[in-house]
Amino acid sequence: MITLTHVTKCYTEGIPALNDINIDIEEGEFVFIVGNSGSGKSTFLKLLTKELEPSSGQIIVNGTNLKKLRQRRVPLYRRNIGMVYQDFRLLKDRNVYENVAFAQRVIERSPRQIKKEVPLMLSMVGLAAKYRSNPKQLSGGEQQRVAIARALINKPKILLADEPTGNLDPSNAWDIMNLLDSINARGTTVVVVTHNMEIVKAMNKRVITLKKGVMVSDELPGESNA
Repeated sequence: MITLTHVTKCYTEGIPALNDINIDIEEGEFVFIVGNSGSGKSTFLKLLTKELEPSSGQIIVNGTNLKKLRQRRVPLYRRNIGMVYQDFRLLKDRNVYENVAFAQRVIERSPRQIKKEVPLMLSMVGLAAKYRSNPKQLSGGEQQRVAIARALINKPKILLADEPTGNLDPSNAWDIMNLLDSINARGTTVVVVTHNMEIVKAMNKRVITLKKGVMVSDELPGESNA
């Protein structure tokens, strides 16, 4: 599903943000990417979404060789990737329903499809009753649920989450991680970048650790010593 082969990314010549990374993530896996600030985690995600180009190496996502992907095809490629951020990135001038519907309007879903699919998605993330609420009326955990609903509404095969619990209290953080776990159980490949090692240890998933741009460990469930 996601394969990086000898991938290096340098922002400044001779100083790699990622250095000779080899990673293979299978369809349906749940993987944590961990490491201190400056380890290359954000660079890793940006390479997968083709916001950045590698300096060398090959990246294949869902059968697509990103080096060969033409720029005009990038928006279509990104439809198969849902993205969730630490700061939610919701549209503040639109209610919950419209925030989720926006992602469908971008890809020109019909009004009938939107009217059918948005309520179903909001129900899945536990926000059916708050579809008319403005983001500022919601808790941080609820806002992140809206962001997850928006990321999933177009049924992407891969969900990338960049510090999804970073702005949440422990209770809401666990709610979000349990939601991501349930999404993974439905077949979506989930990759989560996080600093929250308590959650990483408790969830018993595959853990890839980066340090100063180098992959220092790749531990399967039950092996983690993080």
